[in-house]
Amino acid sequence: MFFHHKELAYTVRVDKPNPVFARMLQQAIGGPEGEIRVAMQYLFQGWGARGGKRYRDMLISTGTEELGHIELLCTAVAMNLEGAPAEVIDNVVTDPLVAARMGGMEPRHFLSSGLSAMPSDANGVPFNAACIDVGGNLASNLMANAAAEAVGRSLAARLWEATDDPGMKDMLQFLIARDTMHQNQWLAALEELGPDAIPAPGEVKDDEEHAQFAYTFFSHSDSPMPQDARWVSGPSMDGKGEFSLADPAPALGQEPELQTVPESAHAGPEATNPDSGNGSGVGDTVKRFAKDLQQAINV
Repeated sequence: MFFHHKELAYTVRVDKPNPVFARMLQQAIGGPEGEIRVAMQYLFQGWGARGGKRYRDMLISTGTEELGHIELLCTAVAMNLEGAPAEVIDNVVTDPLVAARMGGMEPRHFLSSGLSAMPSDANGVPFNAACIDVGGNLASNLMANAAAEAVGRSLAARLWEATDDPGMKDMLQFLIARDTMHQNQWLAALEELGPDAIPAPGEVKDDEEHAQFAYTFFSHSDSPMPQDARWVSGPSMDGKGEFSLADPAPALGQEPELQTVPESAHAGPEATNPDSGNGSGVGDTVKRFAKDLQQAINV
């Protein structure tokens, strides 16, 4: 259940309306690093949480806060669009060159939304929930959340640099501060879970046969990896092993040898000739399958 307060989460003040900046703010709403992303990510993680209620409550509470941040930014977009010069909007139907980009203004802010925010990024691409991370594992979710806040905080900092409007700078500083808290809370919750939570999922153990690969860095670079790099020597971050370096990375498998295919696959004579040295057998199997399938269809 949700309740809505008419008061915003923080004051939105636009001293110098700027439709171009309104377009930039859209990235913080509907971009993959934006508020819709983290709101949906935290809420769906919380709604599906099956462990301690304290973590479920934290996830849902923070996801709800992010809904308020969406409202905050949508208000900021609308207030910046209120200052769109009349001639800029008029030119969309009179000047083909201006109409192409409306002087840097997002055309859909006029054409589609009537000077209001949209659930899309700075290029007008609608939000895609494919970017949300809901892993069904609390530790993996917490790590994903800390990363999401770090990316979002970077975006907020860049937006702060991109405006000279005092009101917008003040609002963005608030959002930056909340990103600071959220990064810290996710890391604190991960720490509270203890060392057995990582690497996630913590209950999956590396078997003896493959344990040698669990803490070895494979270098695929043509430059030597510095020996003092934290990830190539010393205790691992989970405290369960010692980092080591394999430079160059070993080739642990075999050269692939694929069987031939039937001529009906039209892969070329070099792929269908059983005398090519690539093996045989798949062609007959596929033919039998095709024959059986055709008989089933005829029945």
